Order: sequence, then C-alpha cells, then structure tokens
Amino acid sequence: MTSLDITSSSDVVTPGDAVLSFTDLEVTFGTEFGDVHAVKGVSLEVHPGEVVALVGESGSGKSVTSTTALGLLPGNARVSGTVRVGDKVVGDLDQAGLRKMRGNDIAMVFQEPMTALNPVLTIGDQLTEALQLHGIAYGSQAMARAAELLRMVGIPEPERRLKQYPHELSGGQRQRVVIAMAISCDPKVIVADEPTTALDVTVQADILDLLRSLKDKLDTGILLITHNMGVVADMADRVAVMLKGDLVETGTAEQVLTDPQHEYTRRLLGAVPHLGAGAGQSDVAAAEHAGTRSPALVLDNLVIEYHRLGRRPFRAVDDVSFTVDQGEIVGLVGESGSGKSTIGKCALGLIPAVAGGVNILGEDFAALNRKQLKALRRRIGVVFQDPAASINPRFPVGEAVAEPLVVHQVGDQKSRQKRVMELLDAVELPRSFYNRYPHELSGGQRQRVSIARALTLEPELLVADEPTSALDVSVQASVLELFTSLQQQFGFACLFVSHDLAVIDMLAHKVVVLQNGRIVEQGDRDTVLRNPREDYTKRLLAAAPVPDPLEQKQRRDDRHRLLAELGDEVVELRVGD
Repeated sequence: MTSLDITSSSDVVTPGDAVLSFTDLEVTFGTEFGDVHAVKGVSLEVHPGEVVALVGESGSGKSVTSTTALGLLPGNARVSGTVRVGDKVVGDLDQAGLRKMRGNDIAMVFQEPMTALNPVLTIGDQLTEALQLHGIAYGSQAMARAAELLRMVGIPEPERRLKQYPHELSGGQRQRVVIAMAISCDPKVIVADEPTTALDVTVQADILDLLRSLKDKLDTGILLITHNMGVVADMADRVAVMLKGDLVETGTAEQVLTDPQHEYTRRLLGAVPHLGAGAGQSDVAAAEHAGTRSPALVLDNLVIEYHRLGRRPFRAVDDVSFTVDQGEIVGLVGESGSGKSTIGKCALGLIPAVAGGVNILGEDFAALNRKQLKALRRRIGVVFQDPAASINPRFPVGEAVAEPLVVHQVGDQKSRQKRVMELLDAVELPRSFYNRYPHELSGGQRQRVSIARALTLEPELLVADEPTSALDVSVQASVLELFTSLQQQFGFACLFVSHDLAVIDMLAHKVVVLQNGRIVEQGDRDTVLRNPREDYTKRLLAAAPVPDPLEQKQRRDDRHRLLAELGDEVVELRVGD
C-alpha cells in the first residue's frame, strides 16, 4: 500500500483473499448513562502471512474491533457493518457456528496467559480439549499432537510439561502454551491482543520471533493489537492507527512509523522513549555534583531470603552492593525474579536483610527501634507500579495525598490542605481534583496523584517501582517528563526500578543490572547501556525493540548473531521436526 487511504486496499489486493476483514464496522454499547460509540466505521483487512498491527491508546477501540471477529462482545453491544473470517460472515453465525469458527478459522492469543489458561487443569488437558472439541484427535493421538505442538513452539521436554499445571511454568512458557493452543486447529488468522505486555524484554523478543516464524511457515494472518511501537516496528507489515473509535491512518509499517501523516500518530511516536537517545540532562547534573554528594542509600553485601515452611530458604538477593547518592537517579534493571522489587522493599524498610548492611540516609537500618524507623520512613517516599491498587478507593484525592501528613502528625487541617494544593500544582493536576475519587481519574492522573503523595513529606529518598509500566505511551511520556522536572526541583535521591531500558536510558544517572539476585554489571548510564561488558546485559539491550522498522530489523539481526555467538537458540516454529 502506498496510500494512507484505507479504501485503497482493493486496488492492490484481489477482493476475497483476506482471511479477516472488517467493512464499515460500527459498535455501540448501551449503558445506563446512554450509548457509547466505541467503533466508528472501521474498514480493515488481514491477508495470509501478513501481520497487521492495530495501534492506539486505551479506549481507542482496538480490542473491541478485534473481539467482534470472534463474536465475543457482551449482550449490550449493537454491531453494524460486516466482519468476515475467511468466507464466513460472523454476524450470520449462530452459537454453534461461532464455536466451530473459533479455533478452526480464527484463534486468539491473550495479553495475560495466566488468565487465559485454566489453573486447575494440566497443560495436556487444555491442549487436548480444543483438539477433541473440533474433532481433530482423541485420546492418545490428541496427547501426542499436544506434545508435538509444545515442541513446535520451543518448549523443551513436552511430554513432561503436559502433566504440569500453568503455575509450574514461567510467564514466557505459559505464553508459548497459549500460542500452541491457538495454532492447534490450524486457523487461518490469529488475533494477538497485547501478547507481550506482561513479559520481560528478552522473553518478549522470543515470543515475537515465534509469532514471526508462525506467519512465515504456516502462512497465518495475524492481527496484532498493541500500544508498544517497538513491537509494531519488529512485527508489522502494515499498521492501522485508531483514535476514539476512528481509524485515522493506515499504511506500511515503514510509512506510518517513519513518515506519519496524522497529527495523533506523530504525537504517539514522539512520546515513545527510544533506547540510545538518552536525554543528556542527567549527565550534566551528574558532572556538576560529582564527588560532592552524600549517599542517601547504601547497600553493602546485602542478602535477603524468604523462608518457606518445611523447605530451604529462598535467596532472593545475594551479595548486592551499590550506592544511591543525593540528587541522583539509579536505575535498577533486570528480568522478573531478578530481585529488583525485593531490593526496593528493603530500601523502604519493609523487608529485613539476612546479612549485609543497609544504610538509609545515614542511619543503620538494622539498629533502629520502631520509633526511629517511623521517623526514618517519614524521609522516604514511594511510587508503586499500579496506582489503582496503591490509593485507597474510599479516600478522595485530597485525603489520599494528605494521608502521610496525618500519619506523621504534621501540621493542622488548613496547612495540610495548603500543602496538597501546592502538590496538585506541582504534578500539574487541577485543584478541583481535591474532592474527586480515584475511580473518577484516568490511569495517568492516578499515577500523578501517587507521585504527589510520595512527595508530601519532601522525602530525601524516593523508591519508584515500575511507576509507568501500566500507562499508555503518551501518558507515560508526560509522567516521566513530570518525574524528571520534580527530581530536579526537589533534588531527592531515587531508586528507579524498571525492566524498560528505554525509560532507564531517559532518566537514570547510573544503572545497576540484576540477574537471579546478583549484580552482573553497574556503572554510569552511558557505560552500561552503550558499552556493556557482560553477556546478560548485552542480551537485555539486544532484546529491547525500537520504534523504527529499519533500525529494528538491524537490531533483530544483531541479536540473532549475538545469541548464536553465546550458544543460545533463536526461538522459531519447528514445523516438521
């Protein structure tokens, strides 16, 4: 496609060869507050062996559009227009027809594999269920086919895995099981709804490799729903951008990502943090204060263990040492299970160390009594990953932000209200939000409230645990910009926990890389992210996607070469093994 006009696809592609098509799709939900027009006249096609990425922020209508293809919309939805899967019109099918279509013609890979899999059934039971329902195989034949599917998606020892339950597999293995279930009936098209959002960057790269080989080797069409522009650059042949139910731009991945025509697309791409394009302000600040700062957090040979009844203690953090100086942001990176959040909790005084020293703001944490601990915690702020879970839903915003002042008995009601208003100004929220409740705010607004609350007592040390991972890309950009300006304004030290290397590149002065509870590399940002010494850091950096298709293709080729040099295997579909 050379045009951004969505109606021009018929000039290029022979009509009728699409495995999935939406024509003038309109979806309206009837609610007690009136009708919500979620999708407004969308026309889009997916062809065999093609990946079409449907991108946009929360509420844009991406998932509603894709859900119509499987006939899974709730009863209050009114649908007009035509949705075809192969030669079937979805709206003309009864329940039996829809059941037959799902799996045989179209399958879905969900965002969170743990909710897509049944926790009380074995992997084997769940894989054979689809085979038996669709009359493909039964009994021992179905089990043999299930083992073959697991082998195809790169899961080792498939016969043993069939007997295991979902909780016994890692996140990446669970997502591979979901992909195996999706391809079990050889569908013509797969809808992948944010298939890598919950995964580490290296696991994400493996899953994308697997999906790419799936479309190449089985000629499967893929409708990819995502807000991650790096994933789009890595996977998509064509891109369709949605805004408030409208399709505002379509074209090839290269056209849309490198020469966007619509203002919204330009804004969306401009908000994406790009690994390798560090902000630079942190280096200036670091140079100005080098050698003059006192340490805010010192971890010295830190060891943290979790004790389990009747079992050996699990060592989550092993011999970790690093320092966070005043006025400095230290990025703590690594995959899930590496010990990042455990170290963050220890820095907040919530988890004791088994061995080693923890010095917070000049105080030996282990030597403090309860009263001294409370006084120390007054000097520490925290921003959690999910603001919806960390803010009391029964408190209006003003009370939520003022809560630390009440707990530590600072000021009277009037002075607290004045402080809250100042903080609402600082995080760029209207003062009228004082009496609003958290559920009335968007995700980005709630995260601004949690940052305001963290700064209420003017902390000297702030611990931020994945504070932007749950946010849309443009909301993330505004929160990170706010975070940077507040850090410069208030001068607090910050331990910033994240698995997003582009965010760390944008914010941090220093970087600490964790693997399995141990530090594998640490140093200033440019040294670690531009010239990594350790293989693990190289793997992490190579797996991080960037939002430019040509650059991302080069990075993917470089990653595959690196994996070959390190003796690792590139994940791909093993057809015919």
